[in-house]
Amino acid sequence: MRIGIIGGLDRNARDLEAVAEAGGHRLETHTGVISGSASSSSLKALVARADLVFLLTDVNSHNAVHIARRAARLHGIPLRILRRLSASHLAAYLGAEVPAGTKIAGRAPEVRVARMRAA
Repeated sequence: MRIGIIGGLDRNARDLEAVAEAGGHRLETHTGVISGSASSSSLKALVARADLVFLLTDVNSHNAVHIARRAARLHGIPLRILRRLSASHLAAYLGAEVPAGTKIAGRAPEVRVARMRAA
C-alpha cells in the first residue's frame, strides 16, 4: 500500500519510513508548506498516488490541510486527520512491528488508534 503523510516534523520521516517498509508499504511525505503552485501541485499529486493519507495538523499550514482534504475527497482516498503521528502510532495502525533502532517516544498507542475516525 502507498501511504502519504502530509505535515509533521521532518526529523520523524526516517522512522516513519522504516515502519512503513517493515510492514511492506511505501511511504511518501510532504512538509505541508504551501509557498507556491509547485508545492500545491506536488501535494495534490501525492494524495492522488496514495492509497491512504495521514494529515497531521500540529505542524502544517491551514491551506495544506484544505488542499489535501479536497484532493482526497475528489479521488476517493481515505484520509486520517491526526494531530501528530509517531512511529509507534503508525506501526499500530498498520499492524507492523517497529524495526530495531527506531526511536519511539511515549506509551503504547492502542487507545489513540481506536479513536481514529474515517474522513
